[in-house]
Amino acid sequence: MINPLDHSQSINELPEPDGQAKSHSERLISLIKAECDHNGGAISFGRYMALALYEPESGYYAAGLQKFGEAGDFITAPEISPLFSRCVARQCAQVLPLLDNPVILEIGAGSGVMATDILLELESLNQLPDRYLILEISTYLRQKQKEVIESKAAHLFDRVEWLNALPDKPIQAVVLANEVLDAMPVESFQTTDDGVKQLFVEVVEDGVNAIYKDAESSVSDAVNTIEQRAEMKFELQYQSEFNPTLDAWIASVADCLEKGIVLLIDYGYPVSEYYHPQRHMGTLICHYQHRAHADPFWYPGLQDITAFVDFSAVAYAAVDAGLEVRGYTTQAAFLMASGIAQLHQEAVTDEVSSQINLSQQIKTLTLPSEMGERFKVMALGKNIDEPLQGFLIQDFRSRL
Repeated sequence: MINPLDHSQSINELPEPDGQAKSHSERLISLIKAECDHNGGAISFGRYMALALYEPESGYYAAGLQKFGEAGDFITAPEISPLFSRCVARQCAQVLPLLDNPVILEIGAGSGVMATDILLELESLNQLPDRYLILEISTYLRQKQKEVIESKAAHLFDRVEWLNALPDKPIQAVVLANEVLDAMPVESFQTTDDGVKQLFVEVVEDGVNAIYKDAESSVSDAVNTIEQRAEMKFELQYQSEFNPTLDAWIASVADCLEKGIVLLIDYGYPVSEYYHPQRHMGTLICHYQHRAHADPFWYPGLQDITAFVDFSAVAYAAVDAGLEVRGYTTQAAFLMASGIAQLHQEAVTDEVSSQINLSQQIKTLTLPSEMGERFKVMALGKNIDEPLQGFLIQDFRSRL
């Protein structure tokens, strides 16, 4: 018997949810239990994560719970400062003139702040796309996005169109995915004397319980592939995870792109760093009311569950799907190459508090101890040959 992770010390420090929130979680647990019963008593961790985050009625992203900003569970870069989105817009502005009927497609637009700031910046640069498409499956988030765009850029609202799925016909576009890959369900594994084990989930009287079983062949194959790419062998009792749907997701994005780039922004590592011996407990992390912890089974449906991104796996999937890896760098280097220093200078006023706020925003976005190096930016391209400006200062593709 392999003992699942014990994170009781960290979860004891979390705020206790109120009765309504607990009832919400209990409804989701009942749905998870029903699926476990239907599948012989347990489901894979990946399936559990998919239900916890995306179950249509009670999943974390599908339900009407506050997620972004000070009143939510975490703050993303676009909410830290509009300078982030303005830099992304400048990378878009370089590519959009190269396209016929140029479109921006944002996948998972969060609160809608990034879409709003990008549209306003592109307007100031006279590079507005014909359409700004948003693929959003959450009804709650879709409504939130509409409210934000209407309140801050009402004159551009007619350019925005919401989608339930990727376009049927190939488009010429800049595709944006900010903190999308980290929220994709992952499978968790552990290496043992008896081979690779896979994390499964069952529901017992006192809640959700994690158990390890013999891995499915697809999981064992994935672990072998990771070892080959990283040119190493996992030590015994090594725990980590991988994204089993990454290849299919990248392929679907590639299929809908006739010409343009895909810009991926997320926290992650190349394969050799992701599966480093010192990272032997994996990269799963959960967020609840701006507190990070590592227990994905604490009140399902009330917290975000994420895993770092293996950018080497993204690169392999992209090449297999007919895309080129056009750049890979840190968030700090991307923002600097995209003109954040100039934008900062233009935004400075004589008001001391404004200067302090701007400086703090820049530090959060660019310092290595904050988001500057932990977050990476990767560009995938199709039928685009021009060097991308966001990767001209530093490009770490050789590390992939």
